[in-house]
Amino acid sequence: MPNKQLGMEKIRQVLRCYSQGYGTKSISSMLSVSRNTVKKYLQVFQRSGLDYEQMLSLPDQELSKLFHEKSRVKTESERLGELKSLLPEYCKRLKKKGVTREALHREYLSSHPDGYGRTRFYILIQQYIACSRPIMHLEHKAGDKMFIDFAGDKLSIIDLDTGEIIPVEVFVAILPCSQLTYVEAVMSQKKEDLIRASENALLYYQGVPSAIIPDNLKSAVTKSSKYEAILNEDFAAFAEHYGCTVIPARAYKPRDKALVEGAVKLIYRSIYPKIQEREFYDLDSLNAAIRVALELHNNTPLTGRKYSRREQFEEIERDSLRKLNPIRFELRHRYRATVMKNGHVRLGEDAHYYSVPCRYIGKKVILSYTSRQVCIYYGYELIATHTRNRARCRYTTLEEHLASHHRYITEWNPDKFIHEAAAIHPDVEAYIRRVMEEKKHPEQAYKSCQGILSFARRVGNTRLTNACRWATSYGLYNYPIIERILNNRQDEFPLEDSAGQETEMPSHENIRGKEYYQ
Repeated sequence: MPNKQLGMEKIRQVLRCYSQGYGTKSISSMLSVSRNTVKKYLQVFQRSGLDYEQMLSLPDQELSKLFHEKSRVKTESERLGELKSLLPEYCKRLKKKGVTREALHREYLSSHPDGYGRTRFYILIQQYIACSRPIMHLEHKAGDKMFIDFAGDKLSIIDLDTGEIIPVEVFVAILPCSQLTYVEAVMSQKKEDLIRASENALLYYQGVPSAIIPDNLKSAVTKSSKYEAILNEDFAAFAEHYGCTVIPARAYKPRDKALVEGAVKLIYRSIYPKIQEREFYDLDSLNAAIRVALELHNNTPLTGRKYSRREQFEEIERDSLRKLNPIRFELRHRYRATVMKNGHVRLGEDAHYYSVPCRYIGKKVILSYTSRQVCIYYGYELIATHTRNRARCRYTTLEEHLASHHRYITEWNPDKFIHEAAAIHPDVEAYIRRVMEEKKHPEQAYKSCQGILSFARRVGNTRLTNACRWATSYGLYNYPIIERILNNRQDEFPLEDSAGQETEMPSHENIRGKEYYQ
């Protein structure tokens, strides 16, 4: 509105001309009033909801209140204050899917017709967002962290047999202090590939940082959290093996790992164009090409600086990294099983059976195994360790795991019985050897040998030796003949005289037929 307000008579003339059908241009010309002023007075008239007759019937005082007081323009500070009170809600709604700044501006004007235009509205929203989300500049210490991530755009290899194009993941690691970058293609984002690529990055840097900062992918973080994430056990074991810590970035906070995000964008420009037009048939050849392009990337001077990433790494960061563990990390797999009644547990992948101490029969245990070793845990207690055997349906048994009576049986072998017999007398040793020779397989004679040697504890070494001589003289080599000789009367089988001396061997007539004892 102009500073000089129109009189009531002039306002009535404007309304009269408008009611007679004249347009704003004609009214402005006839009454010598600005066209914009005519428009604003007519807008007040239209918003009032009164018709022409009702408007003219109003006294000058009422008409003045209607057109002069209510039509005044809000000051700049009032409009800005109103919009600032709405900005927190508007910016919160902008995070929702489908909400745009244009839609918010339309909503704003519907409730504030005299509010800001679109451009000014957008500027004020952007200023509010910038002030409410400040960015902090971080100074990274040498050898402190290594950021890791997977690139969003994949590379590919070709299957020689089928011609199929197989997409592969691209692993990226960066040391934030020197910005030295490592890139490797892997088959997937699974923990096996992530751990192997992370280890290769440490080997490339020839040292270990204090912490590894991964994204919240499942192969590194089992459950993300704003305060304390739950790490994947195998990835945590990998970090422990090399003596570093895992600190996951916050979920949905890409600024926490802005450097590796930036490194991914850089390799799109420096590495991808050099290899995307070429064909690769395996990961080794693809990674060889990546390594060549990577060295060019790391040795190119940084923008606006006289040194490269490699030079900066060699100068300030290499000596800050800790030494590598000389033993490569080997991923452990885990398998839960129940100890069987025979004191063994089955490793499902190999269908092989491993022994555990017999007191754990019926218990649930965990088999933690690598390509060379199998460790068996009950709770957190290591109860058995075996060298891995991939022979299917076979048993690996440690003697100390067996029950006492089982262990005694497993010790049976020909040498054991011959050794025990030799300790009694050479004739007993010779007899035991013949007992085993009489059988097709030595194990068939084990029980007979055990029974014969047990007589030494009951009747003494002398009587057992004589009994073996009696049986040998008739060519009878088994347990029943020894038992018969030792259990019969002294007059039938005189094994020693009254003085306790050995007797001569009996004649053939003094003993029953050979077939009786066989």
